[in-house]
Order: sequence, then structure tokens, then C-alpha cells
Amino acid sequence: MTNKKHIATPTRTKEILKKYGFFFKKSLGQNFLIDVNILENIIKHAGINKETGTIEIGPGIGALTEQLAIHAKNVVAFEIDQRLLPILKDTLSDYNNVTVIHQDILEADVKEVIEANFAPDQEVHIVANLPYYITTPILTNLLRNRLPVSGFTVMIQKEVAERMAASPNTKSYGSLTIAMQYYTHAEVVMHVPKSVFMPQPNVDSSILKLTTRTKPPVDVLDEDYFFSIVQACFAQRRKTLRNNLTSYFKEKYNKETISTILENIGIDGTRRGESLTMEEFATLANAFFRGI
Repeated sequence: MTNKKHIATPTRTKEILKKYGFFFKKSLGQNFLIDVNILENIIKHAGINKETGTIEIGPGIGALTEQLAIHAKNVVAFEIDQRLLPILKDTLSDYNNVTVIHQDILEADVKEVIEANFAPDQEVHIVANLPYYITTPILTNLLRNRLPVSGFTVMIQKEVAERMAASPNTKSYGSLTIAMQYYTHAEVVMHVPKSVFMPQPNVDSSILKLTTRTKPPVDVLDEDYFFSIVQACFAQRRKTLRNNLTSYFKEKYNKETISTILENIGIDGTRRGESLTMEEFATLANAFFRGI
């Protein structure tokens, strides 16, 4: 196909929107990509080839879907907005390797969809231009379900991407960082200007690559407990570990007991959550889980 025909251009996007009288719904966080180079970069960073199976979340009018159909073996796209179904049927009519599912990704049985649409040994990658207002619930939900996918390459709000890929002792580092990096290796691979979207969002964007880990980088006795302790340590960022944990355990432990537990595992209670590595969080959570 020539560049002139690609969906991801301002002219073609406007033509499609006009043809169908489509208007953007703010409540769905719809911002369509209008730059083919950006889409090709997403695909390159995802490492997609003719053998790869791909899942897309929120195909819109099919700009990214089209590029996935060209570069991957097959594509399954989840679209929540019923108004886009006839548009996608039209814009993707040249491709016989695309399946569009009209469903909310948060309610879908994605494991079942993978089993039904991809070969058992096929590498599957999730690629998406995610609605900013729901990025974190979508990624957290998919990661906790431990899907058989090699990774995620997603366009998200720049600030959120930086939080997901952050290192300790930085402003961006927090409980979201730990949640993402427990399941994946996270890396911001590219920043993207507002001008490549229609309509233009109010915030800058980044492409985040999450490579699924075969096993978490730390051993924890109870995952839910681990994540709740991490959240407790970041509850009030300016407070010390001891103070945040004292608030969290107010029904169970007093400050002296918490100080003793911290002392026993060699973690200084006057530190703040942002200074702890994931290994230290695991040690901390395991100690409190054992109740020693």
C-alpha cells in the first residue's frame, strides 16, 4: 500500500470521520494517531514480525490495526465503542488477518481469546494506543492475569510511562512502578508529540515497552500482601517508612514493634518509600507477613 492510502494521515482520518459522521467521545479518551512513522516505530520496538500474533486494545478507526495487519501474522482487536464497528469493517476490508471483538477489555476473558485465535506456540504481543484515563487499570488487570504474552508495547501518557519505568530515589518512583516491574521489565522507548493525534490531547505521550518476566524478580510469601505493604509505604510520600507503616498497622502493631521488625531486617525506619528497592520491599513485606 502507498503512504497516501494509509489510515494514519490527517487527510484520510478526516475523510473517514466525515464519511461516517463520527464524533469523538471524551468519556472514552479517543485520540486517533495520524502519523504512520510513529506507528511503524511502535511495531519496530515491539519486535513484531510475520509470525507474531498481536492483540490491540481500542483500534479506533484502524490506524494501528492496519499497520499490525501488514507486519504481523494476525491481529485481534478489542473495541468498546459500537459506533466504530462499521468503520473498522470498511477501513480494514483489505485484510483477512484481523478479528474485531466488540467488548470492554476489562471484562474480556483474554486468555480464552488467545487460545481461540493464536497457535499454542505462537508469540503473542499486546500493542495499543491506550485511553489515558484507564491505562493503569487495563495494564494492571492484564498483568495480574498472567497472560501468555511476550510483552506489551503501548502508547500512554508520558508522566505515567515514566512512573512505570522509574528507578528508586526519583520523583516518579512509587507503588505503580513496583507493580509494573514485578511482572515486567519496563522501558520508555520513545516520546511522542501531541501533534501526531487527532484531536490533540492535553498531555505528552510516550511509548512504553513492557517485556513479560518468566518469574518475578523477588520472592514474596503473599503477592496481595506485598502490594498492599508497598502501597502503605507510599501512602504519604513525605512520611518515613515507620510513620506510614504505623498508620497502616494501627490496629495490629504499635510504633515500637514496627521499629523492632525494621531493625531485625536491617531497614532504617527513617527512610522514605521511594528509597527502597523492590528487594527491600519484598524483605519488608515477608517480615510483616510472618509477624516477626
